[in-house]
This record gives sequence, C-alpha cells and structure tokens, in this order.
Amino acid sequence: MNFTINQYEFGQRPPVTLPSPQLLELLGETGMRQMVSDHYDLLSKSEIKHLFPRIEEALEKAKQRSSDFFIQICGGHPYFNENRGKPMLAKRHAPFAITPEAREVWLKCYQQVLSKMDLPEVVLQSFWDYLNVFSFWMVNTTE
Repeated sequence: MNFTINQYEFGQRPPVTLPSPQLLELLGETGMRQMVSDHYDLLSKSEIKHLFPRIEEALEKAKQRSSDFFIQICGGHPYFNENRGKPMLAKRHAPFAITPEAREVWLKCYQQVLSKMDLPEVVLQSFWDYLNVFSFWMVNTTE
C-alpha cells in the first residue's frame, strides 16, 4: 500500500478525483461511519486535538457530518447535502487554523485507520489518493 503523503506548497489546489464507490459498497454505511469514528478518535488524542470538539456530543456530531460527507462522495445517499447544504469545506473550515503540519497529522491518522482495514488494495489506494489531494484544499494558513 502506498500511503505516501504528498508534499504541500501553500496555496496548492490541485484537481480532486473522487474515491472509488467500491469503498462504500464493501464497507456499507455502518463501516464508513466506523472508519470515520476511528479516525476522529485518533485525532482527538493527537497534537491537533484543539481543532476538534472536546465535548463528546459535539465530537459525535462532527463524526456524523464527516461520515455523511464521505458516504455521499463515494456514491451513497446525499446525507451531507440534505443536512448541511452543498459541500463548501474550505469555507466551512476557514475559522480553524489548518497548517500544512495539521494536514500531515490528519493524514497520518488516516494512514493508521486504513492500514488496519481488510479491503482490496486498489480500493484503499483510491480513497487514500482522494484524501491526500483533498487535504490540500483545507490548509488555510502557514502558522
């Protein structure tokens, strides 16, 4: 598995290719939600934990929104659009100082989660490739 983190230069916004819908087909909604939950659990203990809700109820809502987004972009039900409107994630994340280093921590937590999943390599690689490029769009500060 090639979970290499692409080098980031501030302001990069490369085109994003959606992940394979096979991820959702294989995991189902429950599995997708568990994957996102596992990721958030790692983030809440990481050096960027200050970027995530500390109150359990708020963290659960964040997990819900994130899993809704990933279900939708993998071809599933448009929960995110129904509950939050059109995804404008860079704008929604603008109040948070997301540095290139924070991006790396976020991706490293996904590396841990994905490396434990028993799925075809091509499916995991497709999702990783999406995350790796998508995360460029979230970086909004160098400090």
